[in-house]
Amino acid sequence: MKLVEFLSPDEVSLELEAETKDEALRELVGLLGLDDNSEESLFKLLRKRENLGSTGIGKHVAIPHCRSLVVDRLRVAYGRTSKGLEFDAIDGKPVHHLFLIVAPPVEISNQYLPVLGKIAQFCKEPRNLARLDDVETADEFFEAVERSTG
Repeated sequence: MKLVEFLSPDEVSLELEAETKDEALRELVGLLGLDDNSEESLFKLLRKRENLGSTGIGKHVAIPHCRSLVVDRLRVAYGRTSKGLEFDAIDGKPVHHLFLIVAPPVEISNQYLPVLGKIAQFCKEPRNLARLDDVETADEFFEAVERSTG
C-alpha cells in the first residue's frame, strides 16, 4: 500500500488560510470536493472526534480522522500552514502539517487504520517533516511522500 495512492493534487494545500482549528478542519474538508451538505456533516463529525481528544499528535502534526457515509472510499487530504495553528496537540506545540483521513463506515479493503498508522509513522521522522516544510508544489509534496513511504 502506497500513501500517495490515497491523495490527489486537488486534495493538497501547501498554504492553508485557516487561523483556528475549526477553520483548518473546514478547509481540509473543502479539499475533498464534496457537496455543501456533505461538507457540513463531515465537519460536524470531525468536531465531535476532536471533542473526544485532539488529533494533534505532536511534532507540529495533526491527523484529524473519522468514518462517514459522505465518502464511498478512503480519502486523504493534506494541508500545511507556515503560521502554525493552536490544535490542542499533546505536546502543546502549534500544528503546521495536517493530514485528514475519512473513510466509509464499512470499508472492504479495510485500509483506514493502516493508512492512519502509515501517516503517523511518516510524521515521526523529523527529516520527513523538514521535507514537507520545504516543498513548494503538489508534485514536490508527492515526491517527498513517495520517497519516504513507498
